[in-house]
Amino acid sequence: MLSEVLLVSAPGKVILHGEHAVVHGKVALAVALNLRTFLRLQPHSNGKVDLSLPNIGIKWAWDVARLQLLDTSFLEQGDATTPTPELVEKLKEVAGLPDDCAVTESLAVLAFLYLYLSICRKQRALPSLDIVVWSELPHGAGLGSSAAYSVCLAAALLTVCEEIPNPLKDGDRVNRWTKEDLELINKWAFQGERVIHGNPSGVDNAVSTWGGALRYQQGKISSLKRPPALQILLTNTKVPRNTRTLVAGVRNRLLKFPEIVAPLLTSIDAISLECERVLGEMGEAPAPEQYLVLEELIDMNQHHLNALGVGHASLDQLCQVTRAHGLHSKLTGAGGGGCGITLLKPGLEQPEVEATKQALTSCGFDCWETSIGAPGVSIHSATSLDSRVQQALDGL
Repeated sequence: MLSEVLLVSAPGKVILHGEHAVVHGKVALAVALNLRTFLRLQPHSNGKVDLSLPNIGIKWAWDVARLQLLDTSFLEQGDATTPTPELVEKLKEVAGLPDDCAVTESLAVLAFLYLYLSICRKQRALPSLDIVVWSELPHGAGLGSSAAYSVCLAAALLTVCEEIPNPLKDGDRVNRWTKEDLELINKWAFQGERVIHGNPSGVDNAVSTWGGALRYQQGKISSLKRPPALQILLTNTKVPRNTRTLVAGVRNRLLKFPEIVAPLLTSIDAISLECERVLGEMGEAPAPEQYLVLEELIDMNQHHLNALGVGHASLDQLCQVTRAHGLHSKLTGAGGGGCGITLLKPGLEQPEVEATKQALTSCGFDCWETSIGAPGVSIHSATSLDSRVQQALDGL
């Protein structure tokens, strides 16, 4: 087992195009969001495994010797099958979670224990570790925070147990694993997502693992080649929404008005395909007219999503505010509140960006200036951190 400190990060995600249409077999484009989750793993010899999640106030510790004595046969098929309700109940017993434990806290702890026990049980002895995970991603906003958490855990545990090699070389500030190793990370991260969500699509963990942009259709996931890293504003309206209710609403509208709604879904599919084509052409040297096409696609998709009934007054306000500054926005995710994205074209003056952010903040929204098409899960040198990672560490 490795003895050095590991520092890992993984991105969140946003849906660029294809929300709701993807449920009906159409194409969705998901892109890595350069707001990241960070994990620091430190081996130690105190006989404990410690998990700290400062963003949601979690601090748990288990005695490694007690965990070592557990019958872990219930995990024998854990790397190949969906974690069953029975397995999750067994994990709750192992975790020692109180009955009044919050759902978010409970699921985060169970996902960790599942991955720790499943990956590390091949070791001669379970490792004594101190793990801290923190995030720039808001929780529960549809930005893939749980997937980034699972990806970071899988990457760090597989590396410390030497199931995959540490890709950092002398002098590296940051590096990534090979394709084969990333596939293993993604497989385990998907299992963590299954513990948390039950039956996830696999898109969120795939985006967080691979980064860049992915195309998803009817369970098939493929990476877009050389997508540009687009600058955006990400805005959280902080209006809560229920994804299941919104999805059901679209389905009901499709049943009620099939000749109206089916063409809308087909049109959203065409928007996704056109965006995929344009992103593929942008490559290393995007042209101004390509940004104009992306803006048109954003506007058209936002209108379609409103017609499907998943808009919200807060999202209309977001679009109006950014339009007043010459910018184009759409909801991302389920809609009904939640988050929206605004494209920032190259050459936009920073004072104009700041004025837009201020206007959105004045509406009571949270706003970040970031990028999409970010790198996937990465490992950082603990001795030569960039300022962003160091700032995050200093805040712990």
